[in-house]
Amino acid sequence: MADSEIATKAPESDAVGETEASLIPGDTPAQKGASLGEHCVTDRPTPFGAGPSGEMTQLGGVDCYISKPADYPHAPSKLLLYLSSGTGLHSENSQVQADLYAREGYLVVLPDMFNNDPIPGSATYEEEKDPSWIEQVKMRLADTSKSFLIDMWLARQTPEKVLPILHKVIEAAKDEFADAVANGGGIYSVGYCFGGRMTLLLAGEKPDTIAWGQQVKDEEAGVVKKGPYIKAGAIAHATLVGKEDFEGTKSPLAFICVENDQLFDEEVREYGEKYLKENNVEHEFKTYSGVPHGFGVVGEYEDAKIKTAQAEAYEQMLAWLKAH
Repeated sequence: MADSEIATKAPESDAVGETEASLIPGDTPAQKGASLGEHCVTDRPTPFGAGPSGEMTQLGGVDCYISKPADYPHAPSKLLLYLSSGTGLHSENSQVQADLYAREGYLVVLPDMFNNDPIPGSATYEEEKDPSWIEQVKMRLADTSKSFLIDMWLARQTPEKVLPILHKVIEAAKDEFADAVANGGGIYSVGYCFGGRMTLLLAGEKPDTIAWGQQVKDEEAGVVKKGPYIKAGAIAHATLVGKEDFEGTKSPLAFICVENDQLFDEEVREYGEKYLKENNVEHEFKTYSGVPHGFGVVGEYEDAKIKTAQAEAYEQMLAWLKAH
């Protein structure tokens, strides 16, 4: 497969086994099941000289990082909801990534969709060169403990918990930044890793649910459906997506995918492509090879190939948003 290609059919390669060594030195293997890769839970080193330029505030009682175009509100803007990986609101790399979209004319809202509960151990990525065997044992024990904590965290971060937080932010943003919403004809969204699944869910017409997950019903109409909540979305290396998440999708979506990515199962991706095509939902899938899961978020890499792919993925997502 070429470095990257628009996916119109399933990749020729078969899905890998339970775990597979990463192509990227120092990267952990992607794992099946309710787990996340290293690049979902830690930030790569922030590129030299880069730093966030936005501000912290609240929308609907939810803490948010807001990044605005330099000429806003004197020039028209569009509202973009940025949904991050498990590293959450205070990830400097996510904030810098949000700033990139702001430079292109988007008013970007990065909400704390985890309610001050980011993934355990979320911090800057550190790679230790040639550790001693004692240090290797310590790291294995630490990884086991961290994996358990991450699984517990994932059990807490359900759509029933996260989506109501996002709905609060969306409703407040419609009032606070009504001009940007009106100028864009709705709200746009980009989602990375965990946030990718949330962007997919916001793009659909779904049964309305209350806090404990029971469907809201109307005596005459039956199950009440709401959505979509976004005009269009772009998703990079989504995680924990199930086939049912594609049901009801209405908004145009672009997907940045990683070849042989255990965190976005090939069978699920193929189902999603088929579903969107059969239901006439505008979509695009592009697969990148030789890159780690999570490569699309700002972060320093020694491998020039990954840097090039990172820039290409951003341009693809940006072009999709501008086209819609």
